[in-house]
Amino acid sequence: MYSVMIIEDDKKITELIKNALERYGYKTYVVEDFSNIKGEFVKNSPKLVLMDINLPFYDGFYWCRDIRSVSNVPIIFISARDSDMDQVMAIENGGDDYITKPFSYEVLIAKIKGVIRRVYGSYSESSHNEVYEVNDLFIYMKQNIVEYQGKKIELSKNEFILLHSLLKNVNKIVSRETLLEELWSDIEFVDDNTLSVNITRLRKRLEEVGIVDCIETKRGQGYRLISNWSK
Repeated sequence: MYSVMIIEDDKKITELIKNALERYGYKTYVVEDFSNIKGEFVKNSPKLVLMDINLPFYDGFYWCRDIRSVSNVPIIFISARDSDMDQVMAIENGGDDYITKPFSYEVLIAKIKGVIRRVYGSYSESSHNEVYEVNDLFIYMKQNIVEYQGKKIELSKNEFILLHSLLKNVNKIVSRETLLEELWSDIEFVDDNTLSVNITRLRKRLEEVGIVDCIETKRGQGYRLISNWSK
């Protein structure tokens, strides 16, 4: 079953599209927070996006570019705008297709099926999970890159492994032994101070994107990543 994210601020149109898609067996996600569309996209990992142009806060072109920074998922624009320039801008900003309102739901379904066949014909489910997000902190699994509030940095291998391990257990204590095993296969010959040094380095790197004092040292236990950086 393929999942479709609907990004449309007209609730009546949203409900009609949602019902039509579900009749054809698609799973749907409806965006509620139009100020954090990228965050909702990462959280739900849809296989296709239906995007209106006229949206609160920022237009669909902006959000299309934002999604393109983390994914190549197909995006179909649906809009009352029918000018050639709008369609050109949709494609140039990363869209895959464009449907003008009002439209036939049969045509919409046909376009969705066509895009899915083209993009996912030989699709591997495991190859798409490339982005992890907690409280607007994005980590790019295949690039060792961290992004927060528009700032991106590339972490070292050890820094990235530590951050990912802490994020998977956010607000929970992760033991020193667990973190050491994540970093090195044979911890018997690793100086315990080496972990402290790597944690210190990770703290400094996170400060570069504006995240300060979020890794707590729990004496005799390990470390805890506290999710208060978005406050």
